[in-house]
Formats: sequence, C-alpha cells, structure tokens
Amino acid sequence: MTQTIDHAEAKQLMQASLDGELDAMTQLRFDAHMAACPRCSADYASLKALSAAIRAQATRYTAPAELRAALAKALPIDAAEPSKPSNVVPFHRRWLGPAGAGFAVGAALAASLAIMIDTHSADDMLAAGIVTAHVRALQPGHLTDVQVSDQHQVKPWFDGKIDFAPAVKELSDQGFDLVGGRLDYIDGQEAAVIVYRRKLHMIDLFVTHTRHGGGHPDSLPAAHATPSGYNVVRWSDNGQDYWAISDLNRNELGDFAKAWLGR
Repeated sequence: MTQTIDHAEAKQLMQASLDGELDAMTQLRFDAHMAACPRCSADYASLKALSAAIRAQATRYTAPAELRAALAKALPIDAAEPSKPSNVVPFHRRWLGPAGAGFAVGAALAASLAIMIDTHSADDMLAAGIVTAHVRALQPGHLTDVQVSDQHQVKPWFDGKIDFAPAVKELSDQGFDLVGGRLDYIDGQEAAVIVYRRKLHMIDLFVTHTRHGGGHPDSLPAAHATPSGYNVVRWSDNGQDYWAISDLNRNELGDFAKAWLGR
C-alpha cells in the first residue's frame, strides 16, 4: 500500500512537484495528499499562481555570451552533485544530452534572478492565495458558512471559531449588501471572510491578524488588478489586515474600501 505523506512533507515537496522533480511514486503520494487536504491544496495553488505571475510579468534579458560561457564552465554537467532526497530526480538525469549544459546555465540564471525579487513577492503570493480562495468560494455551496444579512448575527458567529474579533459592518446604504461570512485559511493563518454583494458581483473581505502594524490608514488604499483579472485592495486597521477581492472594477472596489473605512 502506498505510504501517505503529512502536511510537513507536503510543504517540502511543493516546489519540487511544481518543477517536475518528483519521481512517479512520490508524485502519486503528493497528489493523493493534495486531493484530501484543502489547506495544502490551497497553498499549492497559491504557489502555482505566483509562479505563473512571475513567468508572465518578469522582465527577461539575454545573458552575454561571456557570462553564459563562464556559467557553463563553472557548472559542468557531469560534476558530482551533493546528496539529494531519494524522491527527487537529479537535475542531470532529467536533462540529458548536449542541451544539459544549457539548462544548467538557465537554472543558475534563474537562481540569480530569484535573489533580485523584492519583498513585494510575499504580498504577491498572499494575493494569489486570496484569489484562489475567492474562486474556490464562488463554487456552489462554498460562499458562506453563515448566510444572514444582519451584522449582529454575522459578528457573533465568528466568536470561538477564531482567536480575534473581526469587525462586521452594514454597508447597504452605500450599495454593498451584507451576505454572510465564512472561515478560510490564508498564508498559514486562519482568516475571517465577510461576504458582500454589489448587484451581481460578490466581494470577499478577508480579515487576519496584522503583520504590518495596526494603525488606521492615513490614505485610502488603491485597488489593483491581479494576473487572474480580479481586483484587490488591501489595508490594515486596528491590528487587523484586510484584503477585499472582487470582479468589480477598481473604482467600485475602491468605493467599497472607502465605505468600510468611513471616508
């Protein structure tokens, strides 16, 4: 019988699976865990989305011939490799033949480019995870755990389910109807999600403990588009981080943030 893997091992194998480095048996075990674990599946989907965004938006330059030659010389394809886990296929076995040295050069260049990615990549990865969770919630039966339009019922529903108290606001006067709430799991921590609707458009407001300080924002945050086409606006307030995501246009989502902040 195939041995199962746990959360910790799944985390370690995510990047290797994304890069096609797992052997067949380990890939089967990994896939089985993903199918049975919504939390790991969401994290893996976030990693895939970030990878796709980087591939789509990264600026690319052709390396000078001198640099390529130096890297090829420094990374001989037959050089002894350090020991690797038995479930990861060695790089030189995956790329045989004369093209191998070229792939080795490409890998080295990719590694050097990774060092240049700034701290915004962490927010990009979190945004990708929120997009994934939003799309998943739009499937029938997943949007809300509690479906009521009264803030005095939604707010108490979160009590005892998470270790913080998210604010729940009634914004129907500004054109944003409260639909309900649910729990989700984003970037390694639990999130409260408060669901609103503007006409036929759903808005998910993700709320987590803040990681960037908790003061009231001095200026109104601006909405921005994600690679998947959804718009997102983020702010922090009173010790909590807020991410609003919707297929609303940027101006209307900005209006939602403005209404929430009372601006």
